[in-house]
Amino acid sequence: MSEPLIEALGDDALLIRLGANIDDETNRAALDLAAALRAASLPGIRDIAPAYASVCMRYDIAAWSSGDASTTAFARVAARVGTLLDAGVRASAADATAETVEIPVCYGGESGPDLDAVAAHAQLSVGEVVARHARAEYRVAMLGFMPGFAYLLGLDPVLEMPRRATPRTRVPAGSVAIGAAQTGIYPRELPGGWQLIGRTPLMLFDAARAEPALLRPGQRVRFRAIEAAQFKAPAT
Repeated sequence: MSEPLIEALGDDALLIRLGANIDDETNRAALDLAAALRAASLPGIRDIAPAYASVCMRYDIAAWSSGDASTTAFARVAARVGTLLDAGVRASAADATAETVEIPVCYGGESGPDLDAVAAHAQLSVGEVVARHARAEYRVAMLGFMPGFAYLLGLDPVLEMPRRATPRTRVPAGSVAIGAAQTGIYPRELPGGWQLIGRTPLMLFDAARAEPALLRPGQRVRFRAIEAAQFKAPAT
């Protein structure tokens, strides 16, 4: 993991880069930093969003402005964040106590049209692919792409497979997919190029809920295989 780099992101946000790779250590550092920034209760902070290897923080310019024109709002926020980084960010205890969300998945068939291709790529039976995918424990590394789209770390390396050469124009809501070393769940019908191995009836994002996104960064996730008869298509 490289030294943190703080850079402006537009007029009212900054980005703290912790690295450039998708790996467990860097992502845990990003989640810990996001937790530390929230705990610091800095004034005028509108949003703190961790990603794989960075944290974005949006702030109210007015809350960080003063009569001193020699420094900008960004410089003042960056200085406070730099002080926090210099003091050291402790590992958050949230990972050890995070709830585990169980995601029921109907694997294969119409729900997972790429399952056979993943099995062939991995040189495994379809049943073994399902077993390996379902027995792993995942962590939500970040939300992105669309509201509620969770990027999950923890995929068995044997199941890693590149994205499709030609993306689909329509991927059904709830589709569980593999993209390289990641697993993701499409929260609504979207175009996409990941390998579709199954589908969940759960609604990953609902703007009417108190917490619109079913999953949030840092949560643990497990998949549970269900039969087609148990599956009911989610509302789109």
